[in-house]
Amino acid sequence: MKVEKEKQVTETETSVAESTVNSSQNEDSHTETGIEYFNGVEISKLSKKQKKKYLRSVNWNKVKKEKRKKERLKTKEKKIYAKLHGIDLGPSRKELKRVKMANSPCKISVCIDLSFDELMIDKDMAKTIKQVLRIYTLNRRAKAPMQLHLSSFNGKSEKEFSRHHGHEHWDINFHTDEYINIFPKEKLVYLSSESENNIMELEQDKIYIIGGLVDHNAHKGICYNKAVEQGIAHGKLPIEEYFWMKQRKVLTINHVFEILLYVSEGNHFKEAFEKILPKRIDKIATDNSSVDNDNSALASNETSIDNEDTIILNNDNTECDVSKSKEEMV
Repeated sequence: MKVEKEKQVTETETSVAESTVNSSQNEDSHTETGIEYFNGVEISKLSKKQKKKYLRSVNWNKVKKEKRKKERLKTKEKKIYAKLHGIDLGPSRKELKRVKMANSPCKISVCIDLSFDELMIDKDMAKTIKQVLRIYTLNRRAKAPMQLHLSSFNGKSEKEFSRHHGHEHWDINFHTDEYINIFPKEKLVYLSSESENNIMELEQDKIYIIGGLVDHNAHKGICYNKAVEQGIAHGKLPIEEYFWMKQRKVLTINHVFEILLYVSEGNHFKEAFEKILPKRIDKIATDNSSVDNDNSALASNETSIDNEDTIILNNDNTECDVSKSKEEMV
């Protein structure tokens, strides 16, 4: 009786999957000689788990357009509200076209190391790329953007990035090779919370490397060990100089970048931590509360952006509302 019931459920799921495919499109599915495939597997041969995933994907494609419409309306309302209340929305589209890394007064370089593809499941890889997209948005909206690089851009990272059509035209430096083969070794500084070296100021001729890895707890010390093995400099953000924190100081990729960007604008690290560190992180200010605002060697500019919004750009680097939802990214 149980076997018969399971068979009936399977047949029903197969029937639903095959009937919905004609009314919805999926970038993970394709048709060859009239046979529909999902992730390289024929629909009729999908396992129970694969069928559920396929159906979720089909259902998402059905509601995606409506969801995008609501998001665009919400963005429009926010812009109207900001205009009425004198809130800075950041640079206009015309300004974004003019502001490029090449003509930026800020020559501080940040490189995201994407060599950890094989250490992450697809879900974490998607999260990593989503954080990289956030980084790109922040840098594009800065009045003096930093020099942004992606190294080891191949494999899973390139595949995940290819979902964002036109990315090859974005104002970002893509490198298939590893950073060690791209930049002078003596100018590299790998950021790691395990390092004993506090970075108290940013240097214009240095390349600061951020590990493109989401699940740090499963690979503790991997970035630090990599820097030591390669014989390059390493350092950490000076959080403990200003705050005492209960938990391990591992931040998201985009938070690390945002802190660096804020400091590159002429602000102090302490101010950056107060502004950018997530509220959920339990931190207590230490006695070392003095702030040295003399960062005249760094470019001074402002970055204004809502932390909940992700603005991606068209091929011509103008903004378009294609904020990725959690469901789509994962």
